[in-house]
Amino acid sequence: MFIHTFALRWVEGTTEEQKQRAKREILALQGKIAGLLATHVGENLSPRGKGTNFGGVMMFANRESFASYFAHPLHEELIAWLMPLVDPTELDIEPTSSTREFRD
Repeated sequence: MFIHTFALRWVEGTTEEQKQRAKREILALQGKIAGLLATHVGENLSPRGKGTNFGGVMMFANRESFASYFAHPLHEELIAWLMPLVDPTELDIEPTSSTREFRD
């Protein structure tokens, strides 16, 4: 398992439509990129978010599938229009200890 997390601060002037497009397009990657097991995105509700407005968690089968995702044309297309609208922070981890799987 490999976990990719991201926290975004929208830059001034980002429209609500651009924010909704980001959410739609990130979620739309699910099922189109091999090894992408789960995708969760949404507005940051934490009072300790230090200005972070939006974020998400993506779970991959392994580090190799994450590397493939990062170079995937759909990801590159998303990043091309999204990056000018955000100040991003990312955290990528490969869990080393036993974890309990959560289900809906």
